[in-house]
Amino acid sequence: MGRYSIDEFVEATGQRDLGEGIFELERDRLLEINLDGRVWTKKGSMVAYAGDVKFTREGVMEHGLGKLVKKAVTGEGVSLTKVEGTGKVYLADEGKKVSIINLDDQSIYVNGNDLLAFEETIKWDIKLLKKVAGIMAGGLFNVKLEGTGMIAITTHYDPLTLKVTPDQPVFTDPNATVAWSGSLSPDIKTDISLKTLVGRGSGESLQMAFRGEGFVVIQPYEEVYFQGTPQ
Repeated sequence: MGRYSIDEFVEATGQRDLGEGIFELERDRLLEINLDGRVWTKKGSMVAYAGDVKFTREGVMEHGLGKLVKKAVTGEGVSLTKVEGTGKVYLADEGKKVSIINLDDQSIYVNGNDLLAFEETIKWDIKLLKKVAGIMAGGLFNVKLEGTGMIAITTHYDPLTLKVTPDQPVFTDPNATVAWSGSLSPDIKTDISLKTLVGRGSGESLQMAFRGEGFVVIQPYEEVYFQGTPQ
């Protein structure tokens, strides 16, 4: 950005209504929610709001006993805030890039740390890749989102989506894997020779293997944590 007078700065950086619906990209790293009802957001992601808005830490009993048991097992694997009311809410997460995905009776898995927000119409469930639990501390938590409505995910820099076909499996670094289609169930693959060659510790020796029909979203960055610090 250049040098501005106050009025020029306000005009250049001001909020704009794009008329795109409940979720809008106010900037590529800032999500605007045009709230009229209820949405779910990542805990701690609110940076500003205007209007009559109430924030409530997720009550896990709202989602039934099954999620309560998972919560006990996973600690704070996925922490959500319920946002209710009427107004505008702005979300961001460490300056990561925001992408909005509109599900139309579809499903997608998202790494718990990369899920920013989703509409109330979306069903969600915490999933744990148990295959990785013995290798990585605490395992790998993901959220399965399904139904019809908008979700917002975050990535470090621009995301890249790779197609997975029956004759073309895709292998990814778990630390760089953001999301994948609901039709896929990744396996965990270890490669001792790769670990020896690369020499960067355990990270490169562990891969996620996607086989079947679908897609996987990666980011050009390795997050060394998954869901943040347990509370």
